[in-house]
Amino acid sequence: MKSDFWYRFFKNKMAVAGGIVVIALFVVSFLAPWIAPYDPNEIDLVHVLEPPSADHLFGTDQLGRDVLSRMIWGSRISLKVGFVATGIAIVIGAILGALAGYYGRWTDSVVMRFVDIMLCFPSFFLILAVIAILEPSIWNIMIVIGLTGWMGITRLVRADFITLKERDFVHAARAIGASDIRIIFRHILPNAMASMLVAATLGVAGAILTESALSFLGIGVQPPTPSWGNILTAGKDNIDIAWWLSLYPGLAILITVLGYNLLGEGIRDSLDPRLRS
Repeated sequence: MKSDFWYRFFKNKMAVAGGIVVIALFVVSFLAPWIAPYDPNEIDLVHVLEPPSADHLFGTDQLGRDVLSRMIWGSRISLKVGFVATGIAIVIGAILGALAGYYGRWTDSVVMRFVDIMLCFPSFFLILAVIAILEPSIWNIMIVIGLTGWMGITRLVRADFITLKERDFVHAARAIGASDIRIIFRHILPNAMASMLVAATLGVAGAILTESALSFLGIGVQPPTPSWGNILTAGKDNIDIAWWLSLYPGLAILITVLGYNLLGEGIRDSLDPRLRS
């Protein structure tokens, strides 16, 4: 029941804190054109590597650009990568998991062996290899992260389908002549949305972290487009004299990923029937 879910969710203080962080990130990214104090790409060689001050709350980088403005605009990149990459993974994982769980037998064997093969490759190194071949761009990053992050979702959806396909409502739909496609997408898949929602929430955090790591290594979002990862790269190059270039984007990544993880854990606990009193 919805009221039961919200009661357990709001009772979980850590989940609420994660939700607040996620909502705040949405608000900041949406209002970026109005709340960013400076143009994120405006070069000011007079104020290079200035520490935090009243004029530049988070200081400036090696080109005199305002770090706070770049971080605010960088939040848009993080959200875009997180949601698009996770969306791709959800679509692939849901389709393959549904087919494996519903049909079973050789379909299940083929899909799950493919999942096992994909899991043999460390995802981050696979992403590095693909990005090194392709031209580094935000779209390539989103697609590659999505194409390498669907395996866990496939397993979750498959497990739900194996259980749900034996329920009475599925037998009733089959008895009145409903097609397999209709049964899968109209009757079973909506009932598997809970686990997919949790996986999506946690997947966004993983995608943001992966994008930041790629940008930090110089093969992610390319300058001058602001990204938390490439701000960290500037911090690495000036760590002895500009601590703020490492501290603030690092904290932003930490808080954002922690917020999504707490939200995902809270949703999972609130949906878990075993925790109902």
